Amino acid sequence: MNDQPSDSKVCGATNRLGLKDNILRHIVTTFGSDCERLNKDRLYKGLAYAVRDRLAENWVATRRLYRQEKVKRVYYLSLEFLPGRFLKQNIQATGLEAEVSDVLNELAFTLGRLEKQEAEPGLGNGGLGRLASCFMDSIATLRIPGHGYGIRYDYGLFEQGLEDGNQTERADNWMRFGSMWQFDRPHFFYLVRFGGRVERFVDDSGRLRHTWVQTKKVRAMACDFLVPGFGNHYTTNMRMWAAKATTGFNLKLFNSSDYVGALREKATTENISMVLYPEDETVEGKELRLKQQYFLVSATLQDIMRRHDNECTSLESLPDEVAVHLNETHPAIAVAELMRLLVDERLMEWETAWNICTKVFSYTNHTVLPEALECWPVDLIERVLPRHMEIIYEINRRFLEEVSRRYPGNLKKLERLSLISEGWNRLVRMAHLAIVGSHKVNGVAALHTGILKNHVFPDFYELWPEKFLNVTNGISPRRFLLQANPSLAALITEAIGPAWVRNLEELAKLRDLADDPAFQEKWQAVRQANKERLIQGEGCLCQINASPEALFDIQVKRIHEYKRHVLNILHAVTLYNRIKVHGDIPAAPRVILIGGKAAPGYHMAKLIIKLITAVARVINEDPQVRPHVSVHFLPNFNVAMSERLIRAADLSEQISTAGMEASGTGNMKFALNGALTIGTMDGANIEIREEVGPDNFFAFGLSAEEVARNRSGGYNPRLHYEFNDELKHTLDMIHSGFFSPGQPELFRPITTGMLDRGDWFMVLADYEAYVAKQAEAMALFRDQTARTRRSILNTAGMGKFSSDRAVMEYVRNIWKVNPLK
Repeated sequence: MNDQPSDSKVCGATNRLGLKDNILRHIVTTFGSDCERLNKDRLYKGLAYAVRDRLAENWVATRRLYRQEKVKRVYYLSLEFLPGRFLKQNIQATGLEAEVSDVLNELAFTLGRLEKQEAEPGLGNGGLGRLASCFMDSIATLRIPGHGYGIRYDYGLFEQGLEDGNQTERADNWMRFGSMWQFDRPHFFYLVRFGGRVERFVDDSGRLRHTWVQTKKVRAMACDFLVPGFGNHYTTNMRMWAAKATTGFNLKLFNSSDYVGALREKATTENISMVLYPEDETVEGKELRLKQQYFLVSATLQDIMRRHDNECTSLESLPDEVAVHLNETHPAIAVAELMRLLVDERLMEWETAWNICTKVFSYTNHTVLPEALECWPVDLIERVLPRHMEIIYEINRRFLEEVSRRYPGNLKKLERLSLISEGWNRLVRMAHLAIVGSHKVNGVAALHTGILKNHVFPDFYELWPEKFLNVTNGISPRRFLLQANPSLAALITEAIGPAWVRNLEELAKLRDLADDPAFQEKWQAVRQANKERLIQGEGCLCQINASPEALFDIQVKRIHEYKRHVLNILHAVTLYNRIKVHGDIPAAPRVILIGGKAAPGYHMAKLIIKLITAVARVINEDPQVRPHVSVHFLPNFNVAMSERLIRAADLSEQISTAGMEASGTGNMKFALNGALTIGTMDGANIEIREEVGPDNFFAFGLSAEEVARNRSGGYNPRLHYEFNDELKHTLDMIHSGFFSPGQPELFRPITTGMLDRGDWFMVLADYEAYVAKQAEAMALFRDQTARTRRSILNTAGMGKFSSDRAVMEYVRNIWKVNPLK
């Protein structure tokens, strides 16, 4: 299990140097500080560099193995990665915990103090980025030859704050002190081009050729973050691209006193990698997003081709050496870019190039939301990437000819399948481009994949049923149990051994202990201690006065209407009314914790945050209600906060509108750590319920089919309002301004959206069932023995949901790569 690659000894100087000496050496020689005047900042940096040294040696050894074994590699392209803090993860993976603990004890510090010095990398935002990071952890742990590729954002998404209950955004300057984990690779610079025009000419063989000329250029600089496998000395990398100007400073303009103009090109060029998901409500914003996506794709494919040229002899062998995976539609322009490289620059025949292209690419769809199935205006692509638009036209022409042969005279099918959406504003359907250009297309939960086949892309599925398959998402057990919940991990290891860390199916052995009173007592003690640490101010709850005896009811995810934070708040107001109007005191206190970011331009989502905070203020300031129910919005939710919350949760809120959540991974993290789920039959909730058992999952609400039927006609949300007195009272309070004194109309866009505009997300339709299921959850919570048993069974049933299992399904069924021997 711990076989060190044989050639790693060539670079073993760091391993021969003791950890303490290595730390102190870096404090002096790397940072120029006095190692006899230690503080947590200096010690964190010295420790990070000492750990990084060991990773770098393993990285060199791993790359040598790639070359020696001539392995096929997978390249995982994602606009987001969300790794969280690196320090503890890297120490854990390299087996340095005991040594680090001894050294820090000797120096009178703790790892817990030092890790807070590390800013969370602003390389992603939500589930998409966190999934990509879990997959990189599994790729390394399973010794899969592979690399991640993304963008090294200077400021990430944004740092969320609250002002009078409203979300505020400010730059997430996570790089202000640099990153101890980043390797800048200035010798890996690639030119990325935009704009210009296309010249056509006939070559000596009489073939029409194309040249992309008069372009504006940006340099892409590689920044590597190392990803170690758990206990196996294997280390790979996530290569993030930073945009750099080709001419950073115009001395002539500066000397003519145009100081702003002297830096204009640098600013306008380097904004490509400045911020994740820039606002795209303007033409300029849309252009910047498209440039970001092409910047990632162009630099990555140039890097892949460079490596292939160095290690292989034939371009025709590319599919045997390379698998390129598109994580969502963001990198879909890669299909056109690879065709450009092969046809225009390598002078390959179109048919040969297309055969290679479709064997190289695979595509994961993560959503059914229209806004996430990206469509770019044709005129925008023609302006920014003129040659790529020509290639897309040609791909589409040949594809539609194939469709016409299969379905002669079926113009409607041609229209539905076309890569181009016709109309007054012609659009390129990027998901269609990804499907046509890939040999495999997968969804991320059984329900989601079924929806893709039958509702989102039914014509593609009819045309190519063999392309479509499901790979249910998974999470890293190393990150989200071993690291996030060390006390529970230690108890599990004590009970069933350590094999679960690499094989999560081993957790099934806990089922035999679910009724053991002694084990239940230990399990409950760990969970209670986690709650106590949380309310004592660990990480995010320093302002919350709560009892560890309360039911911790947690919903943390990005704010979107389909995730239905509003339903959660309607329940909170219902509990408030029961106490105030009827004196109905809950059987146990309930602490409702909500966190998540709203996109800056998503005004309804920001209004929902305002509603949450407004309801929280009223409830938390009422002395009659506060001892029994409290509501708290946790600003700036991130990976570190999630680790503290998932280990303390009693109830996990997974209440999206059925049919709208592709999979979810938060549901997996909470259940893995013993929280019970209240949720709809949506995404991976269905599979979690199957694995943990229906008695251990509080399922409620409409099914995806029932939601679709309601939307197709006949659904009247006002009937729920008129015939449910509690719901009517709750909505009237919000609508009339009870929670917004002085602004009675503030929350009416929310209430009228449900009552008068169709209740698209079925909040009112599911309210009664949700409230009833919440009462069941509270009744169970009062029975400590029963709830502890169900908590154990939840963890025991989560073996399927490891990212190791998911990655191996990609390896076997899509990528066709072999783990290193």
